[in-house]
Amino acid sequence: MQHKIDHKTKPTGALGILEVLAKQIGTVFKTLEPKILQPNIVVFAADHGIANHGVSAYPQDVTRQMVANFLEGGAAINVFCRQHNIQLSVVDSGVNYDFAPISNLITAKIDRGTKSFLQGPAMSKEQLELCFEKGSEIVSAIAQKGSNCIGFGEMGIGNTSTASVLMSVITGIPIEDCVGKGTGVNDEKLRFKNEILRKAIDSCDGNDSLDEKLAYFGGFEILQMAGGMLEAYKNNMLVLVDGFICSVAFLIAFKKNPSIIKNAVFSHQSAEQAHIKLLNYLEVKAILQLDLRLGEGTGCAVAFPIVQSAVAFLNEMASFESAGVSNK
Repeated sequence: MQHKIDHKTKPTGALGILEVLAKQIGTVFKTLEPKILQPNIVVFAADHGIANHGVSAYPQDVTRQMVANFLEGGAAINVFCRQHNIQLSVVDSGVNYDFAPISNLITAKIDRGTKSFLQGPAMSKEQLELCFEKGSEIVSAIAQKGSNCIGFGEMGIGNTSTASVLMSVITGIPIEDCVGKGTGVNDEKLRFKNEILRKAIDSCDGNDSLDEKLAYFGGFEILQMAGGMLEAYKNNMLVLVDGFICSVAFLIAFKKNPSIIKNAVFSHQSAEQAHIKLLNYLEVKAILQLDLRLGEGTGCAVAFPIVQSAVAFLNEMASFESAGVSNK
């Protein structure tokens, strides 16, 4: 693979990150001529008990409203998926609302939102296991339809708070370094958010196992994403990771199976201040830096043409020998 890349009609390394991507994709698919087949982005949506404590700039009902927007095709992720011909799947992982049965909504509801982890565990051990099972089933069904490239997105008011706490308790990075403005809270609310999350961490036993921490603090959509990512790796799919919250889901999957890092493409570095710290912890680099902080898998969709470019040059660009161009 490296020989093929180095003998294209260009100076060695001249296509930079595209060369790194091409080598990764060819290695994942175990072929010198990789193809991206039926790319799919899955948006997992759920509500969080912590949102009831005023940690977000938006009311919890926005989760339900945005799921409706996804289903009607009006959100940013719909626009970018249409632009790049990516299949979009929307999952109700645990929204605090009962949607009418609808063909383009995948129902994987665990409950109508998690409990507040300020007052005890966000979910039970059984709910935690169910999250991993349902996330796995959703991705398995997509893989069986022939997709080999899957991106992950999320929607859930309060989920940056959940992700921040999970990042802190899993990595040991202080909570103050894991908290950001999320939906755009002001400085006063950011200080309040820090205090609330510090209080939550202090109330939990720091010696708990990973699964106990996940059940205590976790969000349904974050854990379903982690389960889905692990299933994607089992199916040898390319895993596109969106921003901060999806990277926390990836962190969970990585802790359960470190080999998953080989299949992961980190789409962008979020404007959330904790994201670069998490990328550094994982020792990875993101493709783009566009100050995105929307979620929904938008970073995956915007980065997808770059993934396609990496495959295109590998498969279609002439070699020095075939083009009759002198090598150095």
